[in-house]
Order: sequence, then C-alpha cells, then structure tokens
Amino acid sequence: MGVGLYVTLLIARYLGASQFGAFNYATAFVAMFLPIATLGLDAVVIRYLVDDVSSKGKVLPTVFWLKFLGGLSSLLLSVSSIYLFRHNDSITISLVSILAAVGVIQTFDTIDIWFQSQVQSKYTVIAKNTAFILAFALRLALIYSKSPLIAFAIATLIESVLGALGLFLLFKFKGNTINLFQWNSSLAKKLLQESWPLILSGLSIMIYMRIDQIMLGEMIGEKAVGVYSAATRISEAWYFIPTVVSSSIAPSIYAMKKISEEVYYQRIQKLIRTMALIPILVALPMTFLSTFIVTTLFGNEYIESGRILSVHIWAGVFVFMGVATAPWFIAERLNRLSFQNTLLGAMMNVVLNFILIPYYHEIGAAIATIISQAVSAFLANILHPKTRKIFLVQLKSLVFLGN
Repeated sequence: MGVGLYVTLLIARYLGASQFGAFNYATAFVAMFLPIATLGLDAVVIRYLVDDVSSKGKVLPTVFWLKFLGGLSSLLLSVSSIYLFRHNDSITISLVSILAAVGVIQTFDTIDIWFQSQVQSKYTVIAKNTAFILAFALRLALIYSKSPLIAFAIATLIESVLGALGLFLLFKFKGNTINLFQWNSSLAKKLLQESWPLILSGLSIMIYMRIDQIMLGEMIGEKAVGVYSAATRISEAWYFIPTVVSSSIAPSIYAMKKISEEVYYQRIQKLIRTMALIPILVALPMTFLSTFIVTTLFGNEYIESGRILSVHIWAGVFVFMGVATAPWFIAERLNRLSFQNTLLGAMMNVVLNFILIPYYHEIGAAIATIISQAVSAFLANILHPKTRKIFLVQLKSLVFLGN
C-alpha cells in the first residue's frame, strides 16, 4: 500500500494534473469492462474447489479458457467503445488499448483461485509483489528518463505479465499442473449459470466505483479527473484490506456453513464488525488531516484534492462492509440479489453524479459515491426478505462496533 501510493504520487507529480487525469480516465474506462474478463468466476470456483478438491483437474482448465475468452471480450469492448466515444483522441485510444490488454493476461489468475481455495494466498502475494517491485523500478526509470504518458500504460501491462509469470512458476514449483486440453463444456455452462449474476454485479460495482471519473472527464475536464484521482488514490489505497481478508476467510466460512449455522453467522458477524471498524479508524484522522496529507504527498497543484479526500474517505466504511458480506451471498447462493443491490447502487450513482457534478464538481462526485455505496452494501439489504437477516447482522455489527 505504501509503495503503491508512493509510485502514484511520483507519477502524479511528474505528469501534472491534466496528464494524470488522462491516465486515470483511461484506467477508469477500462475498469468498467474488466468484470467481463473475470466473468464473476472467482468466488464460485473457490467454493467448488473447497467442496471437492479432486475436481481440480477439470475445473482449472475450464476456468482458464473461460477467463481467456472473457479477457479477449473485455479488450475488444473497451477499444471499440473508446473509439466511439473519442475517435479523434488517439492518445486516449492508445492508453485504453494497452491497459485493456491486462484483462487477457489476467487469465493466469486462475492459478490464484487455486491458491485461495487451498488457503495458500501467500504464493499469490509473492508473485504479485515481486512483479510490483520490478514494475516500480521500471516506473522510476520512466520518470527519470522523462518518458511520455503512454510509457506508463505499457509499464502497467508489463507488471501484469510479470505477475502472471510468477504465478505460473510458483504453481509449477509446488508440483501442480493444468492440462489445458481438459475443457469441460457442461462444467463451463454450470459455472456461468451460477456466476452470471456476479458478472453483472461486477459491472455494476465498476460503474459506481469508476463512473465518477468518467463523468468528471466528460462534464468538467481531465484536470478535474486528475485532482479527484489524487484524492481517491489515497482513499482507495486501503481497499485491498477487505479483499485480502475476505478471500482468506471465505473458504472457512463456506466450510462452517455445513457444520454449524450458529458458528457460521458468528464468523460472518465478526468479519463484518472488523471490516467496519478499520475504515472508521482510518477516516476519522484523515478527515482533519486530508489537505496536509495531499499537499505533502502530491504538491500544491493538487491542493483541492484535500477537500475531496475528507469526504470520499467515508465511502470506505460501506466498501469494506460490502466486501465482508460477499462470502455470505455466495454461501447462500443469493448472487442474483447481490447483483440487484449493486445495480441499484450503480443507477443511483449515475443519477447523483449527473445532478451533483455540475454544481459541486469533484465534491459532488465524492458525495454521490458515499450514498451509492451505502445503498448498495448496506441499506438495499432491507428490501428483500432473504437479505434482511444479513442487514440485521450488519446493523448489529455497527451498533456494537467496539464489542
């Protein structure tokens, strides 16, 4: 987190608000299509492997090819869409084309799914962090040599390639193999039938996570995106925590559901309570120190990012809670209701951005993000009888936060 933030501030200072905004606009645009690359398979496949580890031989190759097709589709959709939006903007088209290729490389995250299912995420950490450190050195070299904007997009792609190579080597080192010719059509159909709500849910999540930057770019300008992105990079730097914790704990939650319903819900409540407490402890001091932190890290050109950060940081409370409830939705096979919640949040975010950005610019986008996250991750659970139980668990976790 620390090194990643350091890289971001170096690049932001080097590029300036306008070019940094252009890079983040392209990143946000590509992110809108990345759920198509993953196909919502990760959590579903992990549950399959936890339930039946012997199915590895047919599950992993099938998932590999599904992810490859998804990544290719994501690449084609990203490039064709940005061409329709900005056919005269060759730089943005080039940025999107390079960054979207990451979705194809992420096919090798199939190996990460296997490591997660065996509670061996340390190997993913080793592979991805090694790639990150090498890419960090490359980015420093690019800044030192005064490289153009496009070079930083290429560095992102190289990092993805190195991470995939690291996963593959560690997978082989542990004595594992994947026979890519063992494609199973019936399994692929079964997986997609269960994961398609998660695909749509992922698209909805990306809409309300990234549509603010795209709408700011279209309605205000790329400099506004740069200023806003400086704030969100600090605010969202913590978002890896719930993902890592939940992915590590999820297999034990799935297993406990078969053994004891009481212990199953105790573990979920403990996870949600912890995930709500962490962002509050981060947000409280950040609210008052935001301007000092932003100007110290990014420079005075980004001074307006301080006000944005003091607001946007509170979205983390609901982001953390939303990720913490994901294992429950998977275990209960309520993926469609999870999708409905995220779709509601996405729709609300678009509407609120459309209303608030013209009047409040970047602050309006931050407010829209908080409200839509609260609706999607928390308040929407009260709407359906099947999700009211998890709503009460969330509410109890917040009320008795310190217990």
